[in-house]
Amino acid sequence: MPKAREIMTEGAECVSADANVLEAARKMTEFGVGALPICGTDNRLKGVVTDRDIVVKVLGAGKDPSQVAAGDLAQGEAVTIGADDDADEILRTMSTHQVRRLPVIDGHDLVGMVALADVARALPDRAVGDVLEAISAA
Repeated sequence: MPKAREIMTEGAECVSADANVLEAARKMTEFGVGALPICGTDNRLKGVVTDRDIVVKVLGAGKDPSQVAAGDLAQGEAVTIGADDDADEILRTMSTHQVRRLPVIDGHDLVGMVALADVARALPDRAVGDVLEAISAA
């Protein structure tokens, strides 16, 4: 069973919790991603901001993205996966928390991001299909 470090996208770029959402959106565009980890001034992971968060919680709510901090979109404790956790644990975590992307942590260091698409490329279709169904049910 492949480990997170074997299937993740390395070098995840953080957005500062203090950065505004417009800056986060620009970083997403620059890196061609739909989610960015949010890091505090202590370089610790505070959460994840997604393109959907920006659309629904900021633009759809009529807020100015240059006036909303990325950290304001972090909800509770960040859901992560360990770099040495296997694909089954990744799928369990995604299903339990109904997320499609997970920051990958090695100790306290952010080392990458693993998306459902990364897992889909590494596992048989049936396992991924079950998780996609669980994530999409809510």
